Amino acid sequence: MNGDTERWGLLAVLVLGLALAGVIAGSLASTTGGGLSGAVGEVDGVTYNQSISVTVEDGLNESEREVLVARSMARVEVIRGLAFEERVGVEVISREEYRNRRNPDRSETERTWENLRWEALFIIGEDRDAATVLNETFGSSVLGYYSPSNEQIVVVSDAEEPTLDTGTLVHELVHALQHQRFGLAHDAETTDAKQARDSVIEGEAELVSERYLDRCGTNWSCVRPPTENTSIDLSLGVQLQLLAPYTQGQTFVETVQERGGWEAVDDLHGQLPGSSTQFIHPDRYPGADPVEVTVVDRSGEEWHRLDATDTLGEASVYTMLVHSEVLKSQTGYDHPFSAGWTGGQMALYERDGEFGYVWETVWETPTDAEQFALAYRDVLEANGGVATGEDLAVVPDSGFEDAFRVTRENTTVRIVNAPTVEGLTGVHGG
Repeated sequence: MNGDTERWGLLAVLVLGLALAGVIAGSLASTTGGGLSGAVGEVDGVTYNQSISVTVEDGLNESEREVLVARSMARVEVIRGLAFEERVGVEVISREEYRNRRNPDRSETERTWENLRWEALFIIGEDRDAATVLNETFGSSVLGYYSPSNEQIVVVSDAEEPTLDTGTLVHELVHALQHQRFGLAHDAETTDAKQARDSVIEGEAELVSERYLDRCGTNWSCVRPPTENTSIDLSLGVQLQLLAPYTQGQTFVETVQERGGWEAVDDLHGQLPGSSTQFIHPDRYPGADPVEVTVVDRSGEEWHRLDATDTLGEASVYTMLVHSEVLKSQTGYDHPFSAGWTGGQMALYERDGEFGYVWETVWETPTDAEQFALAYRDVLEANGGVATGEDLAVVPDSGFEDAFRVTRENTTVRIVNAPTVEGLTGVHGG
């Protein structure tokens, strides 16, 4: 499912307050070429303001589904000012089938990185497998997604007579429109770059969905089917990390749209933000791309550096501080302890099945760097860390038990992690 965009219940429950659940039963064939009118606001002869007669309580028959999807597409066109090039196909699968599709074969290195990046943020510890936690989260809560490879929306439902939920359908239709008109970029390689890319893709879909729903009951009559509530048990850190591109992305895209209209949002797809800093602080887009940071390999002979590296940006730093309750209240991912981030890199090391890492971050000013270093030491303390010497601390228990060395040089903060204090020099000497 690499590259698929997903709409999941946690967003609705925690952020929008919408009960997004039931979706579409059956399948709509994708019409290629010549099937649409070409005029904004009309799809296959169905206009955005057309009255339709459907019965949603017992599910939708095929003709009802077709006209409802066509009208929804026409309304997305009106809001967005763009016409679909092709009819959007829709497939319905069971939740079990979705889980089977979502579990890709991962290399050992990929699985190790998944665990280490969540562990480094003190969100998912060594006592759990991060990939399993995330697969269970998505497997139980995703409502639908758009598949660029198949050029269709896939909705997930186990109900005998699923109905069409407006919010979910509109969100995924926006992704289909993005794919048809701009393509969906999938070349981001780091955690921070992926969040930045997704802030445009998901933020635009959220903004259009909100404006669509705002017109329901005032400008437009909308189908309001019965919905199913979704109960999701997730830690705050997982929530914040996964939802940043949706919540902050919507604010970012709306700011860009208010500045320059939808044409400016069109341009976003050709010039994506370079880091989460830019979608947290829209005034820094464009122009404030992250600085390049390279962790110098100073490992000992026993330690082997893995080829890949990662970048955990401002959104991840903020999430870590909130999750460990170093920040007592949420402020839209914007806080002085994380706002000075300008770049970073994390390198991973292995020795006989044990792992360590070096996480370097660069900050705008020495004061910003010092603030982060102090806040990170508070994170260690919040997770049971005990100072064992200058710049050294050990977390003795829990799923984060390791040794840490935290140093600052001017605007650079370097965190070295290893299983033991003795291992810190092996991972990064000097």
